[in-house]
Amino acid sequence: MKRLFLLSLVFLIISSALMGQRARRPTIMVVPSDQYCISRGYSQTFESQGVKQTLPDYRKAMQSDPKLRQVITKMGGIMADRGFPLKDLEAELRSMEQASAEMDMLTSTETGAGIAESPVDRLKRVAQADIILDLDFTINSRGPQNYITFNLRGIDAYTSMNIAGATGTGNPSTSAPPEILLEEAVLSHMDEFNDRLMSHFEDMFDNGRQVNLTVRVWDNAPYNLYDFYEYEGFEMELIDIIEYWIEDNTVEGRYSLSGGSHNYLNFEQVRIPLFIEDHRGRERAMDTRRFVSNLSSYLRQNFGIESYIHQRGLGDAWLILGER
Repeated sequence: MKRLFLLSLVFLIISSALMGQRARRPTIMVVPSDQYCISRGYSQTFESQGVKQTLPDYRKAMQSDPKLRQVITKMGGIMADRGFPLKDLEAELRSMEQASAEMDMLTSTETGAGIAESPVDRLKRVAQADIILDLDFTINSRGPQNYITFNLRGIDAYTSMNIAGATGTGNPSTSAPPEILLEEAVLSHMDEFNDRLMSHFEDMFDNGRQVNLTVRVWDNAPYNLYDFYEYEGFEMELIDIIEYWIEDNTVEGRYSLSGGSHNYLNFEQVRIPLFIEDHRGRERAMDTRRFVSNLSSYLRQNFGIESYIHQRGLGDAWLILGER
C-alpha cells in the first residue's frame, strides 16, 4: 500500500511538471492608448477606400514624449516582475522599420512593381502579442505637487475584447518623476488586474483562442456554396462540408455560425487551439492565418477549390473561394 502511494505521488509530480512545461504566460506589449496619441498629435492620417482614418503614430510618440517612454518602460518592468513575458514596443518598431526599408528596395523582376503596404499593415506587424496593455495617463498639478491619473486596459490582441481594466489616481509628490508616480498609483491594482489576465489566458489554453472567419466566393467563381460534392461517400453541399471541417478542427467543436447563403458563411467565436502538431510531430503555435490556411489546403486537395486568404486582423480573416 505504501509503495502504491509513493508511485502515485511520483506520477502526480511528473504530470504536474509536464503540464508546467506546456503552459505559458501570455505575451504582453504595453502601448500608449489611441486617445493619448491622437489628442497630443502623435498620429497619422491616410485614406482607405475613400474614407480618411486617423491612427496612432507610436514612433512619433516615443521619440517626442520622454515622459511616455519612461512610463511605458516602468509599466513593462512592473509586468515583468510578475512573470509576464514582454515585447518591447520600441524594439518592435525598429524591426518594423527595417522590414519596411527592405520592402522598399524589393521590386518585381518582371514589371519593377513594389510591394503594396498601408499604414494599417505596418501597425499590424507591431501587435504580435497575446495581450495589449493600452495605457493612458495624465500628470496633474496641485500647487507644487504632481500626481498621476491612469487608465489601463488589457485587450485581447485577436478579438479586441477588453479583458481587464484598472484606473486610479496616485498620491501627490513634489519630487517623484512620472514613472515613480505611475508605479505608486498602479501597484495596489495589479494583483486583481493580473488575475484577470491569467484567467482569460487560461480560458484560451483550455478552450481555444477566439477568432472570426468569413468564407466568401469571388463573383466570377464557377460554383457557389450550395453546389454538391462527394464527401465521405455522400453527396453534400459545400456549405455543410466547410461547417463539418470547422467543427472537426476547433476545440471541442466550439464556434457560432451567425449567417450564411450561397455565397458567404460567417463564423464567429471560433475556438482554435493555441498549439497544433505538424506533420513532423512538432508542436507549433496556431494563429488565425494558419487555421484558415489549413482549411484552404483541405478544400484544394480534396475538391480542387482554389482560394485566397485576406487577413483583416490578428483574429479575423476571409477565405475567398474561386481563385488565388
